Amino acid sequence: MKQIPLAKPDITNREIEYVADVLKSGILSIGPKVAKFEEMIAQYVGVKHAIAVNSGTSGLHLIVRAMGIGEGDEVITTPFSFVASSNCILMEGARPVFVDIDKNTLNIDIDKIEEKITDKTKAILAVDVFGHPVDMERINAIAEKHNLKVIEDSCEALGSEFKGIKCGKNCDAGVFAFYPNKQITTAEGGIIVTDDDTLADLCRSMRSQGRAITGTWLYHERLGYNYRLSELHAALGIAQMERIDEILKKRSKVAELYNDLLRDVPGVSIPYISPHVTMMSWFVYVIRLDKGIDRNKVMEELQSRGIGCKPYFTPINHQPFYKEYLSSDTDLSVNDDVSERTIAIPFYTTMTEEEVKYVVDNLKYILCKMEY
Repeated sequence: MKQIPLAKPDITNREIEYVADVLKSGILSIGPKVAKFEEMIAQYVGVKHAIAVNSGTSGLHLIVRAMGIGEGDEVITTPFSFVASSNCILMEGARPVFVDIDKNTLNIDIDKIEEKITDKTKAILAVDVFGHPVDMERINAIAEKHNLKVIEDSCEALGSEFKGIKCGKNCDAGVFAFYPNKQITTAEGGIIVTDDDTLADLCRSMRSQGRAITGTWLYHERLGYNYRLSELHAALGIAQMERIDEILKKRSKVAELYNDLLRDVPGVSIPYISPHVTMMSWFVYVIRLDKGIDRNKVMEELQSRGIGCKPYFTPINHQPFYKEYLSSDTDLSVNDDVSERTIAIPFYTTMTEEEVKYVVDNLKYILCKMEY
């Protein structure tokens, strides 16, 4: 029986060599590798500033704080996301206001945003779910009309483009993350991208305990955090960014193979890609089961055959400690329905055609023998 993990990083000798070079250098933090990694990301996305941090969560938190969002404020966002995209709002005492999702893209339903705007609303935090870009042009139009800030959580979408514009660029500030299952990895890490000079300076300061922008040693101008990215992590990121086009191409090939093999399988819907997406950077491959199919049973059967799988996502509004932040009149019916039927199946850069076929063949067999 094969053992196929849900995800795994693509690490080559180049990554190992670059990390080893940092270890030999003796400069393990606050050094040239972080600066180089930041420059590579900024150029790739097409922004003035990139500020490396130790996680995507840290990046989102710094942006919220730098924008002055705090106690009593509201931020409109999506419940169909990893919990960090709302946690960063709570961290500053503000309140996430959830809007239901589009049944196709699984991103926030832009048509329903304006009805949630109040005099307490300070920002819209959109998420590029599973790497599928949000229509930031429409979100920016709403934000401009109501004088709101726009944050793009692109933690799952490095390289994705909507109408030729890369995720993370068409907003006040965006964030990417580099956990081992992402398109590229720094093991742990994230990066803020923005064209806003003031916001960039604040984030650089706050990531390093509020240190002065001048870099004066042990001189701190504001409350800050230890959110720095190390030289080791940055070196890994540099090696991965040097291979970004190769990585995205390989991931796209795996996704296309899945699409071809699953497109006509009864009981399964493959991921929807908007015609306006000019580049899809695949983070995970998530299928949607038809109503009536026992998702838990399907996952149990897959796992018994050595095939990794997870329910993606358990939405934020289903997390126990978020119950107190939900309005009783919040309609999240699409989110609730979709989240009960989605499964992430094995997906990674180095996945072979044989492995993809093994997953698909077993999934088809499991579904065929089930009654629904």
